[in-house]
Amino acid sequence: MSENVPAWLQEELARYDQLQQTLQALLAQKQQVDLEIAELDRALEELQKQPDDVEVYKVAGSIMIKSNKQDLLKELQEKKELANTRRTVLSKQEEKVRQSLQEVQNKLTQALRGGSTGQQVAT
Repeated sequence: MSENVPAWLQEELARYDQLQQTLQALLAQKQQVDLEIAELDRALEELQKQPDDVEVYKVAGSIMIKSNKQDLLKELQEKKELANTRRTVLSKQEEKVRQSLQEVQNKLTQALRGGSTGQQVAT
């Protein structure tokens, strides 16, 4: 069948598949960041409930290190800010990939409706 499909159409189909894979990877990364943000929110909420003089520990590799509440709050807030920035970047990338997918899908739909005559659809 591939010998009947014009090369440009095969390239567009390959591009569409690649964009779909990219979108799936972005969505998985975004989901992971969302989980990280939720975990940070829970940690911040619990830590804020504690008195200022409470003993707190943070995990560093395979050990726990004693810290103070204010330093740990600051560190968790910075991590959350970074995670939110990553989520924003991933959302923008997702939007661009979705737009590209829509453009390629429109080209493919137009080519199939026009009965791929071997001529490339104008872009």
